[in-house]
Amino acid sequence: MANTHRRPHAIMIPYPYQGHINPFVYLAMKLASQGFTITFLNTQFVHFRISKAQTQNNREDIFTKARESGLDIRYATVSDGFPMEFDRSVNHDQFAEGLLHVFSAHVDELVGNLVKSDPPVTCIIADTFYVWTSAIATKYNLVSVSFWTEPALVLSLYYHLELLKKNGHFPSNDNRKDTIDYIPGVKAIEPSDLMSYLQAADISTVVHRVIYRAFEDVKKADIIICNTVQELESETLSALHVKQPTYAIGPIVSAGFSKRTVSTSLWSESDCTQWLNTKPSGSVLYVSFGSHARTASRKDIMEIAHGISLSGVNFVWVIRPDIVSSDETEILPDGFEKSMRGRGLIVQWCSQIKVISHPAIGGFLSHCGWNSVLESIWCSVPLICFPLFTDQFTNRKLVVNDWKIGINLSDKALITREEVAEKIKRLMSGKSSEELRNAVKEVSSRLENALATDGSSHRNFNLFIEDLKAKLQNRYGPGDESTNHIWAP
Repeated sequence: MANTHRRPHAIMIPYPYQGHINPFVYLAMKLASQGFTITFLNTQFVHFRISKAQTQNNREDIFTKARESGLDIRYATVSDGFPMEFDRSVNHDQFAEGLLHVFSAHVDELVGNLVKSDPPVTCIIADTFYVWTSAIATKYNLVSVSFWTEPALVLSLYYHLELLKKNGHFPSNDNRKDTIDYIPGVKAIEPSDLMSYLQAADISTVVHRVIYRAFEDVKKADIIICNTVQELESETLSALHVKQPTYAIGPIVSAGFSKRTVSTSLWSESDCTQWLNTKPSGSVLYVSFGSHARTASRKDIMEIAHGISLSGVNFVWVIRPDIVSSDETEILPDGFEKSMRGRGLIVQWCSQIKVISHPAIGGFLSHCGWNSVLESIWCSVPLICFPLFTDQFTNRKLVVNDWKIGINLSDKALITREEVAEKIKRLMSGKSSEELRNAVKEVSSRLENALATDGSSHRNFNLFIEDLKAKLQNRYGPGDESTNHIWAP
């Protein structure tokens, strides 16, 4: 391809879940502010959900205001292969099959058109969980960047699946139960802290096929970027970097990574500010189990509700109607909401960063999704950890064991209301609460320092840009003098 007046043009493809979309959006803003042309790709279903939640004109998109401020962020939608009415949560496995086999054909067609655009697309930045990124990058001669939206520890464990297999820790019904101490850059981890898919008895699922293929495909990427911080996972990141260029550029949270706000929520948000303004500083527990549907049992939710009641603390609780893994419609104890009036606020969804950054919030009872962990640290809010699936068990290990900024809700199979109440009290008051607060403030300062002008994430972001620049120049030849400024750190 000829290249004389070429701007770098990246197509960015998040996995179609809230926790993946958010960091992709903030990264798109930052890359565009560095002179990139961005084509941001959402599925038509995700676009519909965001538009509906914002009650905005469906012809607009999330980057309309960003373009008005001069950023070249283009927006595209393609079908994920399913009708709009198809329930992607209830039919999760069928949906995952579609992302494997159908969505990629729509992406391929779009990229084929974008290589003829002005400027032509030169780079693909895709979620690591996509299994077809390298094939599309090769077909259209694009630089391939794999964007990992979870901690480096989780990436490294998936990356070294062959070592886990070789040593008998995965995949069988009689896996070894002893400490895993042979993963490069990972000191030691217990099997109970592995991601849920690596602890599962049934390893024949579509998700396991995605994992096997995605973590072979990532090894073909030109560059890996991670939503984490060098100082928090330095050994793990260094070991990955030996294998292929890997840059920690996090925390990619709206409050720190992008000064501009973009509405990305898939649900309509309640504003909790007025209610929180009536509560004393540090007195409110925030409770949320994330954006993925049907991941908790009704019994656990009931015990947590009773535990919150027994604890006596003020609380904001995000309860989506589809949170439990059954068809139950009544998921809270009879009369709970009425009896907690004044003490508690129950909403279906809210702006999490807006709530946990409020001075009234003193703790976060969380499923330990990675975005939630990063946002909680950013706002210096300690955690109670209630992991439900996927990376959340491994994230809990970092929060509780490594950084000591949270406590585990329960080590037992069954949660009890008494244990819930006791853990909430430990989090919200007394000596243990003070220790947790001091620890999370220290980790929070590391996150802030990483994004500062001389911080590790700022430097790594610039190194990523320089590495990408070099690979683009090797592939397409140097750009002209008039566009060199766009590569300046």
